[in-house]
Amino acid sequence: MRRLTIFLDDGGVMNDNAIRGPQWQRLVAEYLAPRLGGEHDRWVEANRIVAERAWDAWMERERKRPDLGYRASHDIYLSEWLTWMCDHIGVAAPQGSECLQLAREASSYFTRRVRAAYPGAVDAIRALRADGYTLMTASGEASEDLEGYLEGMGVRECFTSRLYGPDFIDTPKLHPDYYRCIFDDARVAPADAVVVDNEPEALRHASAAGAATVLVADHRDASGGGGSPMIGALAELPALLERW
Repeated sequence: MRRLTIFLDDGGVMNDNAIRGPQWQRLVAEYLAPRLGGEHDRWVEANRIVAERAWDAWMERERKRPDLGYRASHDIYLSEWLTWMCDHIGVAAPQGSECLQLAREASSYFTRRVRAAYPGAVDAIRALRADGYTLMTASGEASEDLEGYLEGMGVRECFTSRLYGPDFIDTPKLHPDYYRCIFDDARVAPADAVVVDNEPEALRHASAAGAATVLVADHRDASGGGGSPMIGALAELPALLERW
């Protein structure tokens, strides 16, 4: 019997980004205000305003400088995110490596305290592991962030030691070679892989790499699935795989 490896996306599959965002804002203030000064509410406001700007700058940088690589671009993003929040509030920002280190420490603090799992997601992950599936991630988030989120969900032990974000393979998630690079690095035959994601474009790349795919989407919007079986939530995945 073939032993399937399931590659799960995080945001939009395991965790709800709409719930996670406001929690991040509160945790930003909780962690950074005592260390850098400034009022709690101002940090909440700063993260709400700066997060989108920093993300847009990152996407623009990837478009203009694909040679830079994911790791370097992500480090720039973290430094800009913290520096721009400090500028917005009017407090002194750490410089150079100290700025990047504090941003990493802050991110680690946030990810382990966010509680944004979709209903039934934790039980589904545990059920899949109990059924003998190997669980891995395939996300656009960095591996250290995935580590924190899964620890916060209480399911870290259900996954393999290596959590795949773009940093391990230095390839953005929506790059056509993303899944091929992951399968090669993880030594998983594409025919033995099932990729679960809420982004149809990502699933098209996974399918082109030879994997089976499952789309997580609202059943009221069946467009864009590209032929992938569709479930409304991760909680439905164990039953789908059982039918397979």
